Amino acid sequence: MNAPSDISMKTDEVLRVELEVFKREHRDLDEAIHALQEKATGDQLTIQRLKKKKLRLKDQIAIIEDRLTPDIIA
Repeated sequence: MNAPSDISMKTDEVLRVELEVFKREHRDLDEAIHALQEKATGDQLTIQRLKKKKLRLKDQIAIIEDRLTPDIIA
């Protein structure tokens, strides 16, 4: 993931594209983690780093989704 950027300066269209890219990367990391965990010789340090990256992506996805979802006052 690149350095954090100010999402307030991005258009909704750009955010939607970024959201899809981040979601795809999140799924790929999940598959990579799962594959490494299935191996008896899976490198625990690598797995831990991938999990942290996955969590950062999850946070970024949540931020973008919050920005794209309009606030609805009931």
